[in-house]
Amino acid sequence: MPSVLVLEQALNGLQFGLMLFLLAAGLTLVFGVMDMINLAHGSLYMVGAFLGAWIVSLSGSFALGIVGAVLGTALFGMALESTLLRSLYARDHLSQVLATFALILILNDGTRMVFGNDLPLSAPEALAGPVELMPGLSYPAYRLVIIGAGLALAALLYLLVAKTRMGALVRAGASNREMATAMGVDIKRLFTIVFGIGAGLCAVAGVLMGPLLAVQVGMGENILILAFVVIVIGGIGSIRGALVGALLVGVVDTFGRTVMQSLFREFLPPQMAIAAGPAVASVAIYVFMAAVLAIKPQGLFPARG
Repeated sequence: MPSVLVLEQALNGLQFGLMLFLLAAGLTLVFGVMDMINLAHGSLYMVGAFLGAWIVSLSGSFALGIVGAVLGTALFGMALESTLLRSLYARDHLSQVLATFALILILNDGTRMVFGNDLPLSAPEALAGPVELMPGLSYPAYRLVIIGAGLALAALLYLLVAKTRMGALVRAGASNREMATAMGVDIKRLFTIVFGIGAGLCAVAGVLMGPLLAVQVGMGENILILAFVVIVIGGIGSIRGALVGALLVGVVDTFGRTVMQSLFREFLPPQMAIAAGPAVASVAIYVFMAAVLAIKPQGLFPARG
């Protein structure tokens, strides 16, 4: 495989992995801190994408679309947590799965009623062209912006969780909820803020990925599965694990699709190779997850209690 193609696919894997991290970070915080399985987390990704596309269509500003989507989705997520989801904390995981699955259906139909089945969303014209990174390697400017934004948000989230008082409260609530409450921590308010941060991260991922993927009803379900794979590989409740797991999944998926197609073209007709490559690459992600769990059942970087 040519070195230029390897570098290009590595950047694609990095970009995809960072967007997965934005989803998985919120999901692992909710699961690790609240001990709640939220299948509707992918629906917040969808809501953020639709809000961003709608604001961009009205204002013509992509930056305003991102800001509006983050604020709107965070407020929506906080309202959702403080009303419906809060009643599920004391329930078992099966009840949480059933309730949040029903919420997926409700949010899908609600989004369809408000916005329709899909909305157009294009990258800013200033970022439409490629950037020459090195002789022979031109890479889309918009994808580079996604990589930069993902790295910046990953660093900010790490600083928030590891270096701030709020992060200490989050870790305390995850480690021992009863003791944190006895020490005067408002756990209900903390959970609402954590859920809002996770919803805002979903919105960033949804708007940034909108020009690359279709902004349509149901877009959150498929990527939610990958987000769960990420937190299982990285370790439930671990931000560092979510980042490493997301990057590994992004690279495995991207290189799997490229390498598998090239390999199958040696033995199969072109049309069959194009169809078989992505399918086998998708299976490779779950094979990789099984291999990691066989070696480290709690994930690569399990959260320390």
